[in-house]
Amino acid sequence: MKKEYDIEKLNPRKNPYVKQLKKQVTMYVDQENVDYFKNESTNVGIPYQTLINLYLSDCRKNNRKLDLQWK
Repeated sequence: MKKEYDIEKLNPRKNPYVKQLKKQVTMYVDQENVDYFKNESTNVGIPYQTLINLYLSDCRKNNRKLDLQWK
């Protein structure tokens, strides 16, 4: 390993994963929904927060719209 490096010759690159960075948010979610995703996460073997993120990503990618009707 060199004692000093010439910064000009290092050829820096942009982070290729910058679009995939995640942001921490605070949400109020019903306990039943959290329990559902925690149960599903044990079935599929991935963390429940990752499972929720995958589900939301699928909704976005497939342009799913909420069909909500008030009684």
